[in-house]
Amino acid sequence: MGEIDNAIERADQEAFTRQPPKTLQARINFLVKQLKTTRAVAAEIGVSQRSVERYRKGERKHPPQAIADRIDTAVRARWQPQVRKRRRKQAATTRGITVETRARFGYTAPIGTTDDGRFRRLTVHLPAVYAQRLFNARDAGASDQQMRQIIAEGFKDVYFQDGGNRAMGLTDVTLNDIDYLDLDY
Repeated sequence: MGEIDNAIERADQEAFTRQPPKTLQARINFLVKQLKTTRAVAAEIGVSQRSVERYRKGERKHPPQAIADRIDTAVRARWQPQVRKRRRKQAATTRGITVETRARFGYTAPIGTTDDGRFRRLTVHLPAVYAQRLFNARDAGASDQQMRQIIAEGFKDVYFQDGGNRAMGLTDVTLNDIDYLDLDY
């Protein structure tokens, strides 16, 4: 997963209205309820079916850290899908998405102006159309670079060109060398 995917996952998890199950037994029971069989859960987290049954009964309470991480990831991926779906729909239709980042921005500008890329720390609220494009691209399996380009176009329109009020000669904006990127919707 790329940086943009991770940022979307973090934003999804911030949308939880209730915390996921805490105990190992409760997490395994939740996964069994979602995936229907212990065999499917075993395949999902990479352990034997018997191990899943032991976790479920409480016979084993402390899996190795790598397995515990996979269990946590599987639970969080399936936890409150309706809440996440509603938040994404709101972002894509009305609210938009807020992007906070520190990255190197480069751009193509007219001759006589500077087009040297430089690090900027920006927090910009992008309109719903960019949220929709970002979610559609992610669902279609777009690369991290393609999703960066969508965000860069949003920054160009909203931040650099101020909705068409300045820097009209600015053409291509690129987003490189990301220190961090966080999304909120």
